[in-house]
Amino acid sequence: MKDADKKRLLREMLFARRFEERCYEAYVERNIGGFLHLYPGEEACAFGVLEAANPGHDYVITSYRDHVHAIKAGADPKKVMAELFSKETGVSKGRGGSMHIFDVKHRFMGGYALVGGPFPLAAGIAKGIQMQGGDEICICFLGDAANNQGTFHESMNMAKLWNLPVLYVCENNLYGIGTRIDRSTAVVDQYKRVSAYNIPSAKEDGQDVDLVYKAATKAIKHVRAGKGPYFLELMTYRYRGHSMSDSNAYRAKTEERMWSRRDPVIMLRDRLIEAGKLTLDEFKDMDTAILDEIEDEVIRFASESPEPHISDVEKYVLGENDPWVMGGAQ
Repeated sequence: MKDADKKRLLREMLFARRFEERCYEAYVERNIGGFLHLYPGEEACAFGVLEAANPGHDYVITSYRDHVHAIKAGADPKKVMAELFSKETGVSKGRGGSMHIFDVKHRFMGGYALVGGPFPLAAGIAKGIQMQGGDEICICFLGDAANNQGTFHESMNMAKLWNLPVLYVCENNLYGIGTRIDRSTAVVDQYKRVSAYNIPSAKEDGQDVDLVYKAATKAIKHVRAGKGPYFLELMTYRYRGHSMSDSNAYRAKTEERMWSRRDPVIMLRDRLIEAGKLTLDEFKDMDTAILDEIEDEVIRFASESPEPHISDVEKYVLGENDPWVMGGAQ
């Protein structure tokens, strides 16, 4: 990766961090309701993988910790925030909220609230690509706890059986809500679990965006060449609780401090400073500009956008009594 790309990536990752932190504040301010799952600490995963892919061309799907993936895939941060604010200008017209961010234009096929739900959907998208003879791939991000769902095993089997163009990325942050992985999972090395389906896999440091990028480049090359699915496990850590309702009391403070010393944003910043490609003052200026952009553009847009109108409550709902579903309108 060129130095210019690394500096751009640093800004994107820092923007994502500040965006998520502002989401936390907006939730406390009661501008965001429902469930809210934040991404600070895991930025190198989404950005390293999607930097190696072709966002807007390749399909991306993930679970409910989805804001950052959508933005990296090309979604407008203002519209993502408006969705969190439940506004009409949101990417899902204010109907989905935090766990259902979609941007079909940029081929971001959504965040899903069902744990393990995206596994078969990703296989289905990849099957569609295969049937149409396209050169796209589908990238599916999921947390480690999702791998204990039956959909994981069913999807891995089908993906390999049909040799589908799908990359499964496990963002292993060590916890399924409040349960540590070694208390819930017999095989803690997630990349080993797909060996039962003869799927090639790898494990990498999910805090180092350079290493993630290299591992993802190899994985994506494999999938795009028509060699079938690939599974990439990235070891990472979320700096906040599972969701806003999580007190985060179950994790040892020594563990949290250890992972905080491997902050993906700071690691990339320090690497650029050591290489003489960035100064600390330049980084501070970048941070200030990002904070101003989020407040003056992103938050303002979401705050000033209109609420969905009550008359449109059924506008995007497809129901069994809909005449189009029952055989077509007369």
